[in-house]
Amino acid sequence: MAHQLKINGTVHEVDVDDDTPLLWVLRDVLHMTGTKFGCGMALCGACTVHMNGTAIRSCVMPVSALAGAEITTIEGVGATPAGKRVQDAWLAHEVVQCGYCQSGQIMTASALIAGNPAPDDAAIDAAMSGNLCRCGTYVRIREAIKGAAASTPEKQA
Repeated sequence: MAHQLKINGTVHEVDVDDDTPLLWVLRDVLHMTGTKFGCGMALCGACTVHMNGTAIRSCVMPVSALAGAEITTIEGVGATPAGKRVQDAWLAHEVVQCGYCQSGQIMTASALIAGNPAPDDAAIDAAMSGNLCRCGTYVRIREAIKGAAASTPEKQA
């Protein structure tokens, strides 16, 4: 069945079954491989993307639920103000080790910063709690999020 998906500002027409998870449309149909497969059960966060600005797990989101939605992936999040700040902070704080989980981490952190430009530790913990990192870069992730928050236009004024 044909579905129109707006991803990173571009409309894509894909011919997939209604129950096909967005993750597989991104990776296998559109060849956007920045979004990673981790667990397939929405438990690890590796597949996180934004739907209308909210972080969602693409491994369990069927394309039939995305009609009219704006999807942002790791390939497009840097074009958003919060995404750009988070990506810059990730580099400044040298967060990445193996890198596998990082697209999901960045997507979740970007949604947090977009919705809460000054998150405290509790807000960071709550937002990031579903994103797993086997390398254990959690301290650097927290510092990068704080760095991104400190660079918001509201804080610079």
